[in-house]
Amino acid sequence: MLTEKYITGFCSIDNGIVAKDGVAIFGHQGDLPGLLLAAYQHLQLSYPKFYKMDNLSKLGWLTTEFLLKNTFNPGDYRPEETGVILANANSSLDDDVKYWESIKDVASPSLFVYTLPNIVIGEICIRNHFKGEQALYIQPEFNAEFITQQVSYLLNKNIIQACICGCIDVFEEDYKAVLFLVEKKKTDTSVVFSAEKMDEIFNKEA
Repeated sequence: MLTEKYITGFCSIDNGIVAKDGVAIFGHQGDLPGLLLAAYQHLQLSYPKFYKMDNLSKLGWLTTEFLLKNTFNPGDYRPEETGVILANANSSLDDDVKYWESIKDVASPSLFVYTLPNIVIGEICIRNHFKGEQALYIQPEFNAEFITQQVSYLLNKNIIQACICGCIDVFEEDYKAVLFLVEKKKTDTSVVFSAEKMDEIFNKEA
């Protein structure tokens, strides 16, 4: 059964700026690892596992933290009712290259762990206790229509009741994350979930 779906929040990290719902809330000039560390410290969190993550996982994990803060009430849903549907263009290439370099000397198990792009979803779900449907698609560019179809199917079929979706991509110093929180409930600031709206937000955050 078709049901109304809403974007109840969105967040981006790009060009040294963290923005939530279109408003810049944090900035850092420097390289990507410096930005990720500064953003983590800005959140004033204590999560030691963060320091062991690769850049792709850190980027997705942080974007999710900013997205959900003061927006998402986990008590509204059971763990299996929240899903994560993501896409990127570079897969885990950033780690693949680093791992390939490491095997010239001694192969790095800590790098090998992250040579799968969907590990970022695992890090997000472990942190937030999400157990709903999860997928990461590799696409040459962000395809809002495809993501909308996937998320809408899951919500329409009541497979999940809420979803974090969007794009998280990293390769060397090129990076971009834009995530959306999609729910069935309407809020004062929500907008109807659609490919057109996702594209509009994604391109505005570019």
